[in-house]
Amino acid sequence: MTGPSLTLVLGGARSGKSAFAQARAEATRGACVYLATARAGDAEMAARIAAHRRQRGPRWRTVEEPLALAAALRREAGADRIVLVDCLTLWLSNLLAAGADMAVERDGLVAACGELPGPVILVSNEVGQGIVPDNALARRFIDEAGWLHQQLARVAGEVFFLTAGLPQRLK
Repeated sequence: MTGPSLTLVLGGARSGKSAFAQARAEATRGACVYLATARAGDAEMAARIAAHRRQRGPRWRTVEEPLALAAALRREAGADRIVLVDCLTLWLSNLLAAGADMAVERDGLVAACGELPGPVILVSNEVGQGIVPDNALARRFIDEAGWLHQQLARVAGEVFFLTAGLPQRLK
């Protein structure tokens, strides 16, 4: 859904973007769905995921989907609930590792966001503000994230950028 029902929240690592997005979701009525894109590849990541689940509390239902994000959004979005996707850059990493067609996946996600029947908050890391990496995979990742953010920002009703826990409304 475009317009105010689609919110894009960007920021660097530990910028406060996830906490900001969660607080916005919890300020709404209805159920809260956390659509997680992370994979627990090691014990440290598994512990982080478990801690985040505990911190969110019982109001939240967690759905894990590392690849088929557009389909999961279509399945989970509804007028009676808010969906929080955290995070798009992990999703992009998963797609790159899987050898997916990035343009198809990106366009599919943007198209899905235009068809959703309820509010969605998308969280993503802004990774394009540093130096250009010296390896092709890292450069491709930054390119893919930048292109995705631009497309989503065009269709989102609201876009925020967080720095040091402080939100700046961009749109």
